[in-house]
Amino acid sequence: MPHSPTPVVTRFAPSPTGFLHIGGARTALFNWLYARGRGGRFLLRIEDTDRARSTPEATQAILDGLAWLRLDHDGDVISQFDRAPRHAEVARQMLDAGSAYKCFSTQDEIAAFRDSARAEGRSTLFRSPWRDADPATHPDLPFVIRLRAPLDGETLVEDTVQGAVRFRNSELDDMILLRSDGTPTYMHAVVVDDHDMGVTHVIRGDDHLNNAARQMQIYRAMGWQVPVWAHIPLIHGPDGKKLSKRHGALGVEEYRAMGYPIEGMKNYLARLGWSHGDDEVFTTEQALDWFDLAGIGRAPARFDFKKLENVSGHHIAMADDAALLQEIEAFLAATGAAPLTSAQHDGLGRAMYCLKDRAKTLPQILEKAYFVLSGRPVEPDQKAAAALDAVSRGILRELTPHLQTARWSRSELEDAASEFAEARELKFGKIAPALRAALSGRTVSPSVFDMMLVLGREETLARLADAMD
Repeated sequence: MPHSPTPVVTRFAPSPTGFLHIGGARTALFNWLYARGRGGRFLLRIEDTDRARSTPEATQAILDGLAWLRLDHDGDVISQFDRAPRHAEVARQMLDAGSAYKCFSTQDEIAAFRDSARAEGRSTLFRSPWRDADPATHPDLPFVIRLRAPLDGETLVEDTVQGAVRFRNSELDDMILLRSDGTPTYMHAVVVDDHDMGVTHVIRGDDHLNNAARQMQIYRAMGWQVPVWAHIPLIHGPDGKKLSKRHGALGVEEYRAMGYPIEGMKNYLARLGWSHGDDEVFTTEQALDWFDLAGIGRAPARFDFKKLENVSGHHIAMADDAALLQEIEAFLAATGAAPLTSAQHDGLGRAMYCLKDRAKTLPQILEKAYFVLSGRPVEPDQKAAAALDAVSRGILRELTPHLQTARWSRSELEDAASEFAEARELKFGKIAPALRAALSGRTVSPSVFDMMLVLGREETLARLADAMD
């Protein structure tokens, strides 16, 4: 994709109040794809002005979630709270320029106004009596700094996703920029930060669309370039309602703990609300090449675990074996499981080719890999033990010499087993469960011949001997 003349700068600006929400992760991904696909910059700002709810642990959870998804950002992480003096400076510049004013109305006065407006059926939009007051009449009392918003006409938000959205200025209030204690409001801080960070494209949830109309007035008052807006629909649950705890996992770390592969997760998140033709399964490289704002739909996306599993299964099947092994090791570390021994690591590496098929998550790979992760003697589970009854053990005893003399290749092992079954007028399906149970101790595993090849001649024959004893 050709680079645009003005370098693209996007940002992800979460509030650190818990975990990295799956919706936030998608917003981060869209911003990352848009910037990285155009040779631009992707910045990270933590909106930690709410000191009561912001915690270092929550900030770390966000950073961990982005790191897991491999959404790297440029430069340092910016703290909104640390920039409070700059926010105050801009508010005072607006005050000096007449695009903002001091308001001395108290909370009680505003509440009383709204109560009477409600009772009389009037608009509860507060219009400050101090908007046009002579500064000579200003009392020596605490005040807030309010934006002097236009009263007539309309504010037009040209949104690349939502289209042209018009807001009547008579319905927008003179929002507070600086509180009476000198702290900035979130609405004001966001604009100052985005401007100072050089953000060219604001890609965020459509729950911020109304904010854009009010924030544009700060850009205009300061004579700043308004960014390109792209307000993306929120993610809903399968029932069409806003995604919540009742629908299942909300935090990215929960999906990591469930063992979804990173590439599968990114692919699925990219498809939540964005499309490129009929493509359902694609790599991150393809997404970087294809992603654009025109492909984002206006309707809310529905989260579907079955689709996520399907996409994840495709990515596991496509994955490079060594990369998948590395991801499994990171998954074990993240979930507090014991690390692989060097023998398990080597065995898993050899077995990967026959574990990926039909696995949708990393735990499913590990479950299928039990045969190579467990040592001798293999402890069969209840179902596998049932497949090793006296008759089955007798069959294994007769089969073993045929395997001992076979060349250790798939075709030779298959021929030896088939010939043995034919000679005894048995179907191979009668022999396979006992072989599977002896080699893996489980009823779900790769094919018995794949297990023999991965385990090797010596280990295979030793496991058969153990089972016969």
